[in-house]
Amino acid sequence: MHLVHERGEGSDRVVWLAEEGREKTLVFVLIGGGPGVRRMEGDYGHLGFACASREDVDAVAAVAQQRGQLTWPPRQEEYPVGYYCGVRDPDGNVIEFSYGQPLGPGSEE
Repeated sequence: MHLVHERGEGSDRVVWLAEEGREKTLVFVLIGGGPGVRRMEGDYGHLGFACASREDVDAVAAVAQQRGQLTWPPRQEEYPVGYYCGVRDPDGNVIEFSYGQPLGPGSEE
C-alpha cells in the first residue's frame, strides 16, 4: 500500500492508503486521536492482505518482529488458510499477510 493523501499533524493527521492501481476502488483512511483497539483474549478478528509470495510474507514478518509488532509468526496451515503471519498496528488492529489462500496469489498450488 502507498500513501495517496495526507493532511494535518498529530491527532489531526489524516492519511489515505491504497494499493497501487486501486486508488479509486479501495482506500483505507487513518485518522489520529482516537482510542486504541482493546482486544479481548481469543479475539482473532483481523484484516487480511494477499502477498505475491511466501518470501513477501516472511519479509513483512521480519520488519514486524524488529518493531515488536509480530502477532503470529509465519506459518503454513491447511487449505484454505495457506501461509501467513499477523502484525499488530500501533492502534492494536491485527493485519494478516498471506500467500496461497483461495482468493489470492498461489491459490493454484
